[in-house]
Amino acid sequence: MSQTVIITGSSRGIGRSIALSFAAAGWNVVINGCHNQAALEETKQEIEKLGVNCLSFLGDVGNYEFVSTIIEETKNTFGGVDVLINNAGIASIGLLQDLSPSKWEELLSTNLSSVFYSCKQVIPIMLSQKAGHIINISSVWGQFGASCEVAYSATKGAIDSFTKALAKELAPSNIQVNAISLGMIDTEMNRCFSPEEVAALEEEIPMGRMGTPKEVGDFVFQIATASSYLTGQIIRFDGGWM
Repeated sequence: MSQTVIITGSSRGIGRSIALSFAAAGWNVVINGCHNQAALEETKQEIEKLGVNCLSFLGDVGNYEFVSTIIEETKNTFGGVDVLINNAGIASIGLLQDLSPSKWEELLSTNLSSVFYSCKQVIPIMLSQKAGHIINISSVWGQFGASCEVAYSATKGAIDSFTKALAKELAPSNIQVNAISLGMIDTEMNRCFSPEEVAALEEEIPMGRMGTPKEVGDFVFQIATASSYLTGQIIRFDGGWM
C-alpha cells in the first residue's frame, strides 16, 4: 500500500519541490495553497504525471476548520497519514516598530498556529497507526534572529521549541518529530533582495550560493524516511552559513 504525505504551503517553491520528491518515490501526495488556484492545479498535474494520486486544497491553514477538512478528506481517501510536513509560511521585512498588529497576527496564524492545528489533528491518526513522522520547516533565523525580521524569527524560534517538546511527547508512540532549519534558499520569498544584496549574502555562505528548492525537497524526503531513532532534532540546511 502506498504511503501518504501532507505538505502545507505546497503550490510553489519549497513546498512544491518537497511534494515532487515524494511523488517521484511513489507516495500519495496531498498539497495545499492559500491564494493561487492556478499554481496549485499546475503542481497537482506535475505530481499526477509521475503516476501517483494527489489531493489539492485551496485555503488558509491558519484556519482550524480548513485544516480539519484536509486531514479528514486525506484519511477518508487514503486511509491514513504517514508524514506531515508543515511548510506554509510568510515573511515580513521591516522595523518592528512599523509592524502592524494585524500583520503580527497574520504571521503568527500562518507560520505557527497552522503547525499546531495540523499536528493536533494528525496525531490521533498516527497514534492509531502506531507510526508517523512530522517535519516542520523552520529557518536559521529561529535560532539566530534576523534584524528587520523579528516577527518571522519569533515564529520560527517557536517552531523549533514546539518540535523538540512534541518529539519527546510522541517518541514513546513511535512518532518522530523533527525540523529542517533552512538558510538562504532561492525562492520567491527572497526576490525582495537586489542582485547586489544577493551577491553579498552569497559571499557569507561557505558554499558560495543559495540552496535550491529541489535540494530541500530531496533532503526532506531523506529525513522523512530515515531511521525512527532520529527525532527531536533541528537539522540545519544552510550551506555552512551559520
